[in-house]
Amino acid sequence: MEDIRVSRARVAARIVVAAALLSGLWTPPAVSQTPPPPVAANSQITTEAFAALPFFEMPELSPDGEHIAGLLATSGKQVIAIMPLTGDRSNMIRLNVPDLMDVSAIRWVGNDNIVVNVIALAPIEGENWYLSRLIAVNRTSGKATQLLWEMGGQNAGDILWVPSDDSTRILVAAQNSPYLGDPDFWSAVYSVDVTTGKKSLVEKSRRFVSEWGADAQGRVRIGIGYNDQTTKSSLLFRGQAENGLRTIDTANLSVDEYLTVPFYFVPGTDHGYVFEANDKGVTSIVERNLITGKIARTVFDDAPVDSVILDKQTSALLGVVTNDRAAPVRWLDPALQAHQNDLQKASPGSTVDILSFNSDHSRLLVKFSTPDNPGLLYVLDAPSNTLAKLAVVNPRIESKRLSRATYVEYKARDGLQIEGVLTMPRGRPDKNLPFIVMPHGGPWAHDRLTYDYWVQFLAERGYAVLQPNFRGSTGYGEAFLKAGEGQMGLAMQDDVTDGVMWAVKQGIADPKRVCIVGASYGGYAAMWGIAKDPDLYRCAISVSGVSNVRRDVNDFGGSTRARLFKGQWQRMAADFEAISPYNAVGRIKTPLLLIHGKKDVRVDHNQSTRMHAAMTKAGKSVEMVSVPLADHYFTREADRLTLLRAMEDFLAKHNPAD
Repeated sequence: MEDIRVSRARVAARIVVAAALLSGLWTPPAVSQTPPPPVAANSQITTEAFAALPFFEMPELSPDGEHIAGLLATSGKQVIAIMPLTGDRSNMIRLNVPDLMDVSAIRWVGNDNIVVNVIALAPIEGENWYLSRLIAVNRTSGKATQLLWEMGGQNAGDILWVPSDDSTRILVAAQNSPYLGDPDFWSAVYSVDVTTGKKSLVEKSRRFVSEWGADAQGRVRIGIGYNDQTTKSSLLFRGQAENGLRTIDTANLSVDEYLTVPFYFVPGTDHGYVFEANDKGVTSIVERNLITGKIARTVFDDAPVDSVILDKQTSALLGVVTNDRAAPVRWLDPALQAHQNDLQKASPGSTVDILSFNSDHSRLLVKFSTPDNPGLLYVLDAPSNTLAKLAVVNPRIESKRLSRATYVEYKARDGLQIEGVLTMPRGRPDKNLPFIVMPHGGPWAHDRLTYDYWVQFLAERGYAVLQPNFRGSTGYGEAFLKAGEGQMGLAMQDDVTDGVMWAVKQGIADPKRVCIVGASYGGYAAMWGIAKDPDLYRCAISVSGVSNVRRDVNDFGGSTRARLFKGQWQRMAADFEAISPYNAVGRIKTPLLLIHGKKDVRVDHNQSTRMHAAMTKAGKSVEMVSVPLADHYFTREADRLTLLRAMEDFLAKHNPAD
């Protein structure tokens, strides 16, 4: 027993040391002031241009609207930047984002400080672990303060509450141990001063409780528990006049029961706003008495709800994101809705996103984009109703219109209606084109009519690209989602194949020049596609793909929801062995390119190396590109460039567009 305790202590210590080592890299960068040259009007856009990181990402306006914070791309990397919204920006604050570290969110605390959520990849006990931490940055001095970096757990960066006044203390949930059997594995809640890093305990950890929630006054009101042995989840609630927490709801997640978790607490009451799904799976928002369970009123039911937009200072519900394509965002704030309407009228062919705003909504940060252009950022001054250009998302592409995309529909072989996004290469005839089908990852996701740098890159090289939202995709209702159960590698794959056959029948695709490309689950679908339908495709590219489904499912062993996740995957397929590309190498006839980042902790790098070895042993045509510092999402510009160049060279060799 003593040896186990010592080992665990060492691991916790190494997590702290790893975090500290990474923190030493927070230094001001040397920033190039020379922007990259834009492309000429009629020239082919370079691979480097498509690989470029967005010029300004995660932008957030300060509460007073005088400053903006975000990720600024320079010299192929991103830096954290704080700058005046207008005027002289020569003295802006800049901090490097080190390799193997990603920024997941940026949030203002008052007008003088920001808090940055960072996800770091660190070697612990011979494995790559993700560490979640917080960095506070002062707007005037540029001083970076580590928040809870002394904690021994993996996750110490869950912000529950930020004050709406000038105070500098926030609420954060954090683990202090990486081991499930330790009491400190379960998150506790701390009050943390963003200027000093000093903390005080607000809510002790409780067994099985890994998530917490606070109201607009900064009081912890809920805890969410989960026991993987029973796959049951519970909701703990603290009433307005109560000191303690009590269980008010339970659900067995393995049989699709769900907790009624409030995302907003009505001040001075025991009411909260919750998502409410009807018997058809259509979601609305209601106000519910959390103790009695009774619905007090319907807050929003004009269209099926996807997500909500909350005020980052007051937590108030400001808007709803729906699946209505004509008007996806519905603002409950009349002034914001009026701005949305006016901006959309000003640019009817664009997607208009209000990304951020100050506390009185007098200044708004707005992005205009289209599926064929990365977009432009503007600042709307509401009192004067004027727009000022802030930045171009991709300075190398600027406002140039690339290849046009549209939604298409086709019927699967069993009659199910499938929707997809079709992108046609610019400057080419719309018939008999070299063709790429690109199934999305997940598989619980869906592709939308938005700018996608992979798709536009491939279209620029002359390929028509179809992104099919096969059965089991999200965004089309509960029945469509459940239609994927038991159909992984079967009807889900047939939906992809049927998309190709539809494009051939329409005369869009040349049946002799079709390739399949995908990442993550899409990478699996690419490999399985050339095994299941070996005569359909000329080549395939799998990026971070799963070749052995059983092995990937077994990798959930370290998760606190391993039993639940395994059960969910087992509902997708009755026999993992029968639908694994690794076991079907003998049926593959076409060349395969495998691309995988060595720092991928979502899909193990071995999923590609084992497939490569099996293909090589069987005498099949296969290439493997291992990218040393790439994660699952290829977030570094250098890795994005490696990825695109590998795809470009492989396609030119095995399915040239010309």
